[in-house]
Amino acid sequence: MRVSDLTVPDRCLVMGIVNVTEDSFSDGGRWLDFDAAIAHAHELVAAGADMIDVGGESTRPGATRVDPDVERDRVTPVIRALADAGIPTSVDTMRASVAAAAAEAGVAMINDVSGGLADPDMFAVMADADLPVCLMHWKTVRFGDAAGRAEHDGGVVADVRDTLTDLVDRALAAGVDRGNIVLDPGLGFAKSRADNWSLLHALPALLDNEFPLLVGASRKRFLGAVRRDRLPADTTVVPTDADPATAAVTAISAQMGAWGVRVHDVAVSRDAVDVAALWNTAGGYRG
Repeated sequence: MRVSDLTVPDRCLVMGIVNVTEDSFSDGGRWLDFDAAIAHAHELVAAGADMIDVGGESTRPGATRVDPDVERDRVTPVIRALADAGIPTSVDTMRASVAAAAAEAGVAMINDVSGGLADPDMFAVMADADLPVCLMHWKTVRFGDAAGRAEHDGGVVADVRDTLTDLVDRALAAGVDRGNIVLDPGLGFAKSRADNWSLLHALPALLDNEFPLLVGASRKRFLGAVRRDRLPADTTVVPTDADPATAAVTAISAQMGAWGVRVHDVAVSRDAVDVAALWNTAGGYRG
């Protein structure tokens, strides 16, 4: 399988998120049960998801790592069941052993938020699996430190581009096929609000390379701040309040040519993707 096999013609791919976890920042615990996870995945597909991203370990600020066997046992049954139903999946993991087990279970993509840096065996597993892989920028790869602010020498955009180039070189050196690589700028991971907006503003520059780009902005704190900043200081803003802002970012990313978006609320982001597709093909629209 190659990235081209997953690519949706004429529009951005929509990746729906199923967190099989107890403590994810947005929906921890809701889909930990196998039947609940499967039902939610089917709901996301019915809402317009092209792929389901299955994760068994939270990367929220302050999260504690789960045992590798626990992570594996959370994600592989879900991946296997969805694969048997013909639904493409990706596995959100930083562990080579979990990625290998997911590949055996029928996963279509390995999505590593550490860009392959958290586990010394990850690039080898990616190469052996011969599947599409997503390499994300996370300069501070200490687990549970996503809220920390990394220093970006020369500016965050230049740092992200340079780091992703280095990750690609490492993957290629390990034997990962060039046609299997997707990149992710890592919005929200060890980045300030200003960093995140700078990266979104620089999407044309980040898209100006041979590798497809996955944008994962869904329900991130910097998007929640869009609403919080105009409300009274004592107002509680929950992660789902960022869904409208997420849809706006989805529309912008899709219109600019992002390969995919990773989202919690599939329905509104699929609408945003379809709007962007119609915008980009307006000259031939005959609705």
